[in-house]
Amino acid sequence: MQVLLIEDDSTLAEALAQTLKGEGFAVNHLGYGKLAIEAIKTDLPDIVILDLGLPDIDGTDVLRAIRKISVDLPVLVLTARTSLEDKVNGLDLGADDYLAKPFEVAELMARLRVFERRASTLKHSGLSIGDVTIDSIGHRVLVANETIELSRREFMLLKALMENAGRVQTRDGLESKLYSWGEEVASNTIEVHIHHLRKKLPNNFIQTLRGIGYIVKPR
Repeated sequence: MQVLLIEDDSTLAEALAQTLKGEGFAVNHLGYGKLAIEAIKTDLPDIVILDLGLPDIDGTDVLRAIRKISVDLPVLVLTARTSLEDKVNGLDLGADDYLAKPFEVAELMARLRVFERRASTLKHSGLSIGDVTIDSIGHRVLVANETIELSRREFMLLKALMENAGRVQTRDGLESKLYSWGEEVASNTIEVHIHHLRKKLPNNFIQTLRGIGYIVKPR
């Protein structure tokens, strides 16, 4: 899942990004609220982690803007504002969760996993096309009722293709779901993942539209 981290403390942001990447998230970081709003308008992430104390505009204004763009985008507020009034205000403005600084990384990860499970439930917790089934909650893939082994990125790639069955997914679009901004990605990375996936899936399950991208067709 793609996480947008909006945090002006660069030391904290770097540490958080490394931790989240280690858990398999693609993490993009911005330190200014106005830039974050424009980024969300351009490319909706899966989860937003939002600090309220930003240098250009208040995080509550960012939260209001996010809710105008998307009512469903999960937003976790991560802030030093710890009063009950601040928490109630944040939740009333549309935050899905509110975690005060300082915090334990294990608790943050647990809360993000709740977002993951919720998203998986909303987006086909058990999605089947032909003989292939994705169990998003259990992070398993079955082919003809037999579990197959996939890396996390192979799993996320297959999930993106199956959730968008019948719609072509471009290489750039798939890269944005799997990798962070600025992360070095070889020009043939998606092709390599597709190659490995095809070895484990039925023939022609993933089809290539040369020069455009990839598609899984509904059965």
